[in-house]
Amino acid sequence: MFFPLLRGTVDVLPEDVSALLVLSDLQGVASHALHDGAVALLGEVLADELALLGELGELPPPSTIGVVLAGDLFSEPGANVRGASGDVRSVWLSFASHFRWVVGVAGNHDTFGGAREQTRFQQRPGVHLLDGEVVELDGLKVGGVGGIIGHAGKPGRREESQFLGHLVDVLRTGPDVLVLHQGPDVEGTRLRGSPVIREAVERAPGSLVICGHAHWDEPLATLPSGTQVLNVDSRAVLLERAAAKS
Repeated sequence: MFFPLLRGTVDVLPEDVSALLVLSDLQGVASHALHDGAVALLGEVLADELALLGELGELPPPSTIGVVLAGDLFSEPGANVRGASGDVRSVWLSFASHFRWVVGVAGNHDTFGGAREQTRFQQRPGVHLLDGEVVELDGLKVGGVGGIIGHAGKPGRREESQFLGHLVDVLRTGPDVLVLHQGPDVEGTRLRGSPVIREAVERAPGSLVICGHAHWDEPLATLPSGTQVLNVDSRAVLLERAAAKS
């Protein structure tokens, strides 16, 4: 399988974390070379193959990499239905089985089983599915709000006031990383997103915002407040600690 891995740097990471692996909108399937060519969700295949690269020394050791998932990880087996919705626990658990921890949010096409199954899933070690919550992982404070703004009667959507209420509550805690599925737009550009989400994050600068949902040709943008937004729609990005200046 060929899937490009972009690489970038960040100024600060926790001492025990060498990198963050950030992904979103992996709505496809792939042949799994490690399992006799069986077809699996793209995220499952990426988890196993990127972990193998770490074990071979081409990436940092998987046990030192934190994974951030920004939603929409499902595909029908034939990858022939646009915007299909379904259970993505297998993707999350594939990453959790290899990497230090997995944190993120649900996209508007993600499900996690029934209520009881989702509760059990969220109790698994190393798995942190956020929706209006903040968690501290190795000293890195990560907050997240899942889904998108829309008619609350549709799956994966909530009314604007409710979405913004969750977002403001998370921002008040001053997270180092804010994970959203639907992210902000960038005013005056063709980088699509939500203006009201942009206004909210602009009022509380300081977090790295990670999102997906709407594809950007350029993955990284800086808002006027200085907040950086990393859009990983249909991307995998490895963020490593910048080398110390001599």
